[in-house]
Amino acid sequence: MISNKQNASLMLLILMASITFLAILSELMPSGVLPLMADYFQVGKASAGSLVGFYAIASALCGIPLVSWTVEWNRKKLLAILLIGFALSNVTVSLSPFFPLALAGRVLGGMCAGTLWPMITAYGMALVDKENEGRAIAIIMSGTTIGMSIGQPIMTGIGLTFGFKVEFLSIGLFALCIAILCSLFLPSVPGEKRSQANSPLTMLKNSGVQLVLLLTFLGVAANYGLYTFITNLVADISYSGISSAQIFFGVGSIISVGLAMRYLDHRLHLLVSGMFGTGLVTMFLFYLGSSLLLFHLAFLLWGVSFGSLSSLFQSSTARQVTEGTAVANALQSSSFNFSIMIGSTVSGLLLEQGGTSPIIIMSAGLFLLGGVISSLSKKFFV
Repeated sequence: MISNKQNASLMLLILMASITFLAILSELMPSGVLPLMADYFQVGKASAGSLVGFYAIASALCGIPLVSWTVEWNRKKLLAILLIGFALSNVTVSLSPFFPLALAGRVLGGMCAGTLWPMITAYGMALVDKENEGRAIAIIMSGTTIGMSIGQPIMTGIGLTFGFKVEFLSIGLFALCIAILCSLFLPSVPGEKRSQANSPLTMLKNSGVQLVLLLTFLGVAANYGLYTFITNLVADISYSGISSAQIFFGVGSIISVGLAMRYLDHRLHLLVSGMFGTGLVTMFLFYLGSSLLLFHLAFLLWGVSFGSLSSLFQSSTARQVTEGTAVANALQSSSFNFSIMIGSTVSGLLLEQGGTSPIIIMSAGLFLLGGVISSLSKKFFV
C-alpha cells in the first residue's frame, strides 16, 4: 500500500515536473513561430534565429557561475525567483515592440534555465528517500519529454492561430501560476554551505563527473545533431511526413520516461548503455532501411533513446558526488547545452556537403563510442 507520505511526495514531484514542462517550452517556443517573429520585428530569419541561440548560450554560460553563487540559497526561495524570471522573460517577448528588448527577454530566460536545470533535480532528491532519488529525477524531468512531444505542438498551434504574442503571454502567466502553487505547497529546503568540496573546480577533478560529461557530449551531440534537421531527414528517406515522425518519436519518448521511472534507481548502467545501443540501432535503420515499417520503428526507437537523456545524465552525475549535487549538475547541464550547439553546428556543415546521410554516420559513430565507454564503466553507475 502506498503511504500518505509517498502520495504527498508524488504530488510535489508532479508539480516540479510542471516546472520543467514550462522551462522546455520557454526554450523551444520561438522555433515554431520564427517566421512570424521575424516579420513582426522586421529582421531576417537568421537574426530571428538568435532568439533561440542567445537563450541557449545564456543558459550554457551562466549556469555554472549562477548555481555556484546561489548554492547557499534556500531552494524554495531560489525557485520562486527563477519562476518569476521565466514569467518576466516571456511577458517581455510578448509585449516588446523592439527586437533588442525581445532578445534581452530571451537572455533572461536562458539565465534562469541555466540555474533551474541543475537545482531542481537536487531539490527533488531532497524530498524523497535515497532509494527513490532516481525515480524522483525521472518524474521531474518527464516534464521536458511531455513538453517536447505534446506541449510544443500545442503552443505552436496557439502561436500560429492567435499570434506569437498570445503564445508567450500565456506561458508567462502559466509561470506565475506555478510560482504561486510552489510557494503554497513545496517545502523549504536549505542550500548547501559553500566549500572547496562543492566548487566547480573540485567537481571537474572527479573522474566520475568527467565520465558523465563525456557521455553527455556523445549522447546529446548524437541525438540533437540529427534531430535539429529532422525535417531534412524525413525528406531524404521519403518518409510519410513530419507529423508521423513526431507521433512515433513522441510515443517512444513516453516509453523511455516510463522505463526511467521504473529502473533508474536500480538499473542505471543498463539504461545508459541501452540508450546508446538503441540510438545506434536507430541510425542503422535510417541509413539502411528501405520500407515504411522500418522507418516507423526507427522513429519509435529514436524516441526511446532520446526521451530520458536529461534524467539519465542528471541521475548519473548525482551518483558521482556526495555533496554539491546542484553544482555538479550545473557542469552536466552546461555540457548538455554546449553539446547541442556543437552537434547542430557540425551537422549543419555536413548537411551542406551531403544531406543527412553524413549526419547519420556521425551520430552512429558517437553512439558506438558512447556505448563502448559506458559498457566499460559499470563501477561508476552502481
